Amino acid sequence: VQLQASGGGLVQAGGSLRLSCAASGSTFSTYAMAWFRQAPGKEREIVAAISRSGTNTYYKDFVQSRFTISRDNVKNTVYLQMNSLKPEDTAIYFCAASRYFLVETIRDYAYWGQGTQVTVSS
Repeated sequence: VQLQASGGGLVQAGGSLRLSCAASGSTFSTYAMAWFRQAPGKEREIVAAISRSGTNTYYKDFVQSRFTISRDNVKNTVYLQMNSLKPEDTAIYFCAASRYFLVETIRDYAYWGQGTQVTVSS
């Protein structure tokens, strides 16, 4: 599956962004999906994940109910709605696909999008 992330940009602290990740192919619904992020000089870390059907979701603690992950298996797209953004949310955000839900390590994700830059100014 090929993934194409979009929706990043520059936003002031407290603002919102909605990231999208469009997948090619007819197997999108067979993959759990996740969003990761990587800030300069830091390791890539998981932000949120969603199960194949979209019924179950997982968020890293630092999200603190500010972000919402969702998916549309008809449109083959996964979303990350980010509200109340903070400067520390500045990073490149990547979408990724895995056969397994609730896995956090990079090696568990077979497919990756190219990343979209999110910059939050103070």
